[in-house]
Amino acid sequence: MQSSVHPVDEMLPTGKLTALGLQHVLVMYAGAVAVPLIIGRALNLPPEQVAHLISADLFVCGLITLVQAMGTTRWFGIKLPVMMGVTFAAVGPMIAMAQTTSGPAGAGLIFGSVIGAGVVSILIAPAISRMLRFFPPVVTGTIIAVIGISLMRVGINWIFGNPVGPTAPSVPNPEHLKWLSEAQAMAGAPGSQLAPVPKGFSVVPSLPNPKYADLTGVGISGAVLLTILLIARFGKGFLANVSVLVGIVVGGIITAAMGLMDFHKVGEAKWFELILPFEIAAPIFDPWLILTMSLVMVVVMIESTGMFLALGDMTDKKISQQDLTRGLRTDGLGTLVGGIFNTFPYTSFSQNVGLVAVTGVKSRWVCVAGGVILLVLGLLPKMAALVESLPTVVLGGAGLVMFGMVAATGIRILSNVDFQHNRNNAMIVAVSIGVGMIPLVAPNFRQWMPHAIHPLIESGILLASLCAVLLNMFFNGSRGDNEAAIRAARQADAH
Repeated sequence: MQSSVHPVDEMLPTGKLTALGLQHVLVMYAGAVAVPLIIGRALNLPPEQVAHLISADLFVCGLITLVQAMGTTRWFGIKLPVMMGVTFAAVGPMIAMAQTTSGPAGAGLIFGSVIGAGVVSILIAPAISRMLRFFPPVVTGTIIAVIGISLMRVGINWIFGNPVGPTAPSVPNPEHLKWLSEAQAMAGAPGSQLAPVPKGFSVVPSLPNPKYADLTGVGISGAVLLTILLIARFGKGFLANVSVLVGIVVGGIITAAMGLMDFHKVGEAKWFELILPFEIAAPIFDPWLILTMSLVMVVVMIESTGMFLALGDMTDKKISQQDLTRGLRTDGLGTLVGGIFNTFPYTSFSQNVGLVAVTGVKSRWVCVAGGVILLVLGLLPKMAALVESLPTVVLGGAGLVMFGMVAATGIRILSNVDFQHNRNNAMIVAVSIGVGMIPLVAPNFRQWMPHAIHPLIESGILLASLCAVLLNMFFNGSRGDNEAAIRAARQADAH
């Protein structure tokens, strides 16, 4: 008599396994490559390094997906159909770091904070699995909505460019640079009465961007957005699930036909290349930045907890406290490995959790197949170079959708919150969103505050997170409600 196999552990035929695994990859691909593109360009890294970020990201996505879905040792892996990818929750703080320090030095600070947060996440995973009561839907929905709103500025700048510089955050006026250079030379001349230029003095950006809101770029972004909307409206099933990816492909074809894409780097890229640790920058460990990223990871892991509970409910598999701990510890392991390979924090991708519900396929081996596909894609630099070569206007049209869907996800989660009988919930959402908007609307609000706390207060996401948690404890206490977390996770079908 054959023993019955739970649907989660069912091994499907190779062909079906590969096709379903590829579907999971395609559903998450746009979100997976978006973060390295955002951060790489925020750091002003050269195209080849941005391409490497994409390859490394896909490689680590695949590696940690294998750990999570297959399970390794008794410490890591929840053994559910989970696809791992970079979380958008960390994008805001990482952009803030990149704006403060760009180039390899800024990358080193980001990777150092990611590695540190990964270690912290592994250590606190058992405690986080017991903290779900502090993050009910009114808190997680508010945080995710603020993440989407904060990221929208990035997508809008992709469409129009920045007010100063061709597309860079700052381009000083050449006349001002010439004056500064001559002043430095005169101050250093023998017998000069001029005081030397103060240390750290620099010319602020002042050159208007002649290409700002160029109608050609706006038109391309509009075409991408229109494509996504048409597919979302008229597409069915799988095609509707990959509407963002199709929109980006259409935008790439349009820009290539107009001669706006540069395939030079694609031609130079290798067909195959191993991903090695610390290829872009060595980590720089800043305690405040590690703390900032660790706070982000607490929010990410709480969200993952809801996802795991929802997935257990979908697959009819009971999730124990130990299962949750192993899954959350893998989030931390992925973040640690991501920092080592010069990528970013990792979590379970909620759109793939939604795909399990849509397809009804519960086998975790489908995600194992998806992980193998991602590993292979990460070892193909030409693919990453092709993605990197896309003009930002193409990503702008998709960015409105991607970042807007993050905000919409928060709103959907908030739709499960009881506002009618508990008016305090509205107060929690209102004040937390308002506090989260402060760095976005008034970025210089911290100028008279101690510099030591700047990394903690320059992210609206973190401010909103702390505010929502504290206000919820003040008004509602800390009563646990796992069923509410599961309902919220079912609503979060976009990351």
